Amino acid sequence: MSTLTQYLEAHAAADPRQRDVAALIERLAEAAGSLQRLISTGATGDAGAATGPAGDPNGGGDIQKVLDREADRLFLEAARAAPVAFYGSEEQDEAVVLNEGASLAMAIDPLDGSSNIETNVSIGTIFSILPVTDAHRADASGVFRQPGRAQLAAGFFVYGPRLMLVVTLGAGTHAFGWSPETGVFTRMGPLNIPAVAKEYSINASNARHWDEPVRLYIERCQEGVEGPRGRDFNMRWVASMVADAYRIFVRGGIYIYTGDRRKGYDRGRIRLVYEANPVGFCAEQAGGAASDGLQPILDIVPDGLHQRTPVVFGSREEVVEFARVMADPSSLTETSSLFGQRPIGGI
Repeated sequence: MSTLTQYLEAHAAADPRQRDVAALIERLAEAAGSLQRLISTGATGDAGAATGPAGDPNGGGDIQKVLDREADRLFLEAARAAPVAFYGSEEQDEAVVLNEGASLAMAIDPLDGSSNIETNVSIGTIFSILPVTDAHRADASGVFRQPGRAQLAAGFFVYGPRLMLVVTLGAGTHAFGWSPETGVFTRMGPLNIPAVAKEYSINASNARHWDEPVRLYIERCQEGVEGPRGRDFNMRWVASMVADAYRIFVRGGIYIYTGDRRKGYDRGRIRLVYEANPVGFCAEQAGGAASDGLQPILDIVPDGLHQRTPVVFGSREEVVEFARVMADPSSLTETSSLFGQRPIGGI
């Protein structure tokens, strides 16, 4: 099996910008290995216990933990050592200018699912790599307002029983496993999300706040083999997006985090630029789909680094079905106008 380095070298052989992408992913992989060791030992050096709160809200408005800050420090250092002009992080209020002459911008959630640190649940890092144009050098505020389809690469690390990397360079989605003995990521193979799902991931404790189409979709799933969906579904909800995503990429399913009627939740809580877009890119490249419930997630033009969005991703057939119900709750058989006009993967 090839290593991550070999895979990146083969992909980037004839393209200077892809060589820059490869160099950045190598640095991110090194930082992820360091972070895995910190998570495993529960130590963050002088900063104190990994599970303790740091007390301040991050750029997205959530309260930081010590390990959130340490993760951000590690990945910022990785970006400094790579051809990165602009670094946009959930843990920073504004984008950080690194090397304005460099070819890449990176948006990152350094530690996704950090509310689960104390419970020993898998957590992760999500990243998006974008091109930097001359226009962005003149006005850096626009570099993170590129739609998800502009991404050159994207992926996520999962810190669990084994450190995993899921990554796409725009030519399929691939999984790599890390060895703590060698510090090397080894390719485990391509990921292909099964088209048909039998599991859904949603926080059912908020059912009373859901909009009617979401409630109806879930009820149809719960009716099982005797209902209109014609098969039984299981529910899975880890509350760590990367953990739910990796399970879906391996065995199929659908992840649903739409808006609801709670104050501040009308657009959901997932960040478009550094969470939904990279996972959506990986999903499409793995044969799945991703949307905000109605439109393809990768077609949305962000209004800023920390924009929130509803997000639905996973098995292609199920994302299409969810869009049908959102567009017309009374319809089970008509093709959604969203997904009926062009094939998924180019949605």
